[in-house]
Amino acid sequence: MAGSNETPRQKMIGMMYLVLTALLALNVSKSVLEKFVFINSTLEKTVAEGQSKNSETLASIEKQVDESGNRPKDVAVMKKAQEIRKKTGEVLKELDAYKEEIIAVTGGRDEDGNFMDVSNEEKVANLLIKGKQPKADDMKELINGYTSYLSEASGIKFPALALDAKDNPVFAKDKNQNKKDFKAVTFEHTPMSAALAQISQFEAQIVNNETAALTKLATDVGAADLKFDDIKVMVRPKSQVVAAGAKYEAEMFIAASSSAVTPTMKKDGKDIKVENGMGMVEFTATPGKYDKEGLAKKTYKAEINIAKPGGGDTTYVADVEYFVAKPVIQIQSASVQALYLGCGNELQVNVPALGTSYNPNFNISGGKHYKGKNRGQVTIVPNAKQVSMTVSSGGNRIGTEKFKVKPVPKPTIEVFTRGKPVNQKKGENISNVRSISIKAIPEEGFAALLPKDARYRVTNWTITLARGPRPVGSPITAKKQDVNLSSLMRLAKPGDRLSIEVKTVKRNNFRNEKENSAVNNKYFTIPLN
Repeated sequence: MAGSNETPRQKMIGMMYLVLTALLALNVSKSVLEKFVFINSTLEKTVAEGQSKNSETLASIEKQVDESGNRPKDVAVMKKAQEIRKKTGEVLKELDAYKEEIIAVTGGRDEDGNFMDVSNEEKVANLLIKGKQPKADDMKELINGYTSYLSEASGIKFPALALDAKDNPVFAKDKNQNKKDFKAVTFEHTPMSAALAQISQFEAQIVNNETAALTKLATDVGAADLKFDDIKVMVRPKSQVVAAGAKYEAEMFIAASSSAVTPTMKKDGKDIKVENGMGMVEFTATPGKYDKEGLAKKTYKAEINIAKPGGGDTTYVADVEYFVAKPVIQIQSASVQALYLGCGNELQVNVPALGTSYNPNFNISGGKHYKGKNRGQVTIVPNAKQVSMTVSSGGNRIGTEKFKVKPVPKPTIEVFTRGKPVNQKKGENISNVRSISIKAIPEEGFAALLPKDARYRVTNWTITLARGPRPVGSPITAKKQDVNLSSLMRLAKPGDRLSIEVKTVKRNNFRNEKENSAVNNKYFTIPLN
């Protein structure tokens, strides 16, 4: 059809066409065929309403031309509209004559005006398909000839309506139908009531196309006059964000546009979308040279061109000034002042000024990084004394943050017996020392900041029972944190001592990888009494 913005009436016509085409492809009963009488009646009513509307459109064009002083360009448009209205009437009259012939050869109407034989196919075929000059061929020439005329007269490209099967999307892929010409695919094996409905459908499409053509011509009348008929109140605030206690300042004015013209608008030479006379300016602000207040002054070129169908055009140009505020990077982390070497320092990096358009990427110097599941989450693993993190969003660099890096604090070793720390000064009673355990305790602040990296375990240590300068029995080498000393303590006497040496401590990092760790204290001496 003429376009995608169809009226409810036009949509109904299209739906009826689909129903009609589908039913014609079926072997339907007489009761169903009688429904075509209703479809035909509805289509005829639609055609009559469309003609009435188009006559009103023509009258409106004639009135507007007269009120504008009968200018030559407007008069030419009016005459073209009058010619279209006349031509449409002639074509519809000829199509109505075809319908009356169909009614006549199938028995006419009864005294109540009802059709005598709604199911007759043979007489329809004899009239429209058979013979040396089938009337359906003349009908095709009439319909498509009108469509070609209307396309040329209006400047709108209308598709042909009377189609052979191969050109009709309904039948093009149907092997049983796609070789048929217009008369066969439209009227072969077609009962009388369906044939009437089919012709009425063509009439409805013709009127629909005429509506589109006259509507376009109506906009061409007086197009050279720029009439501002769409008035809007506009408010331009100095800032949409105002702090409590501060003044709100804005300029209020009227913006007017014309529904008779469709302007083209550009930003920096590139076309932008125009909706209801308003240009939609949208772009991603890029960084610039920021001043001491964090603002970068920028401009873009705005162009509005109003081309008048009556001839001539006007272009309005303005340089629009705006400011780009330097986005503030907010980092949420307990260890934001310094990161720990080789550890998974989790950061939440936000840039509130970017709102929902914030989609960050990170470039890290002095370490590795891993993006988190949520927007702005990043884990940094430093491998140098300083880390630089550059934040970008949408391909635009936002800024760089630098962090000092400090080493992982050494854990402290503690030895326990009976669940309590051993007393290295006063010693332990021999009878109480039957088992012993050892733990590597992380520095308190480090454990609070990075609990996933503060997991230590003593994996190799020795316990020796000593008497004077000599060992008693064989030393115990332990791989676990808890050790049973019963066998060794049976040899112990008051005055002896237990000597403990820590040989290996492992730290589990945030990736559950084990690595060696230095410790604050490796040796313990526990007097026995």
